[in-house]
Amino acid sequence: MTEQREYGAPVVNWTPPPAPGPSVIEGRYVRLERLDPAAHAADLHAANAASDAIWDYLPYGPFTTVAEYEAWAREMAQLADPYFYAIRDRASGRACGVASFLRIAPASGSIEVGHINFSPALQRTPAATEAMYLMMGWAFEAGYRRYEWKCDSLNMPSRRAAQRLGLSYEGIFRQATVYKGRNRDTAWFAAIDKEWPGLRTAFETWLAPENFDADGRQRQSLSTLTRPHLAATDPAFPG
Repeated sequence: MTEQREYGAPVVNWTPPPAPGPSVIEGRYVRLERLDPAAHAADLHAANAASDAIWDYLPYGPFTTVAEYEAWAREMAQLADPYFYAIRDRASGRACGVASFLRIAPASGSIEVGHINFSPALQRTPAATEAMYLMMGWAFEAGYRRYEWKCDSLNMPSRRAAQRLGLSYEGIFRQATVYKGRNRDTAWFAAIDKEWPGLRTAFETWLAPENFDADGRQRQSLSTLTRPHLAATDPAFPG
């Protein structure tokens, strides 16, 4: 008897996308700018000084002085992978966070978002959500098939954020790495290209000015809008 073999579906009418390259991505609340130590380091160091806790799950930091932060930023700014952006808040005009594309694999159409470090002032704001929407949007509209998010499995705020943003839970890689002398089990999340149209509508609905009342309170939550597009939910946040 001939053994039956199975193969993945053919990938047709798809061309590998470009590597990240835009120096600026514009939004309503934020402007993403290619990380420039001279332009951004002082703002970012000042914004981050409000809490050392933002460095807990990153393999570097905190930085005591502007010079230390600028030296780190100078090293990161020279890299193509990770490809770092500073997040400039349009209301204040100041840089208040960073994020990067990494594990960039155009041949397979896969890209990750990571090194996310939002200052306390940026966290839990429409600007923070829009920054993530802009990066996800650039990736899928450039032709990437898969958009990944990974974090320490103990980092519950990051796991919650990934699911809120519409990235589906894919499991835990045990003892995936070591950082700051600690073990890291890594939680994996991802969205794929066929989910993007629905997620884009969810983001645009949530970010619309009419979704917020006069006191800035949301009328609909983003989690409610993205949940129908999740292939799987994080068991830590099943509801």
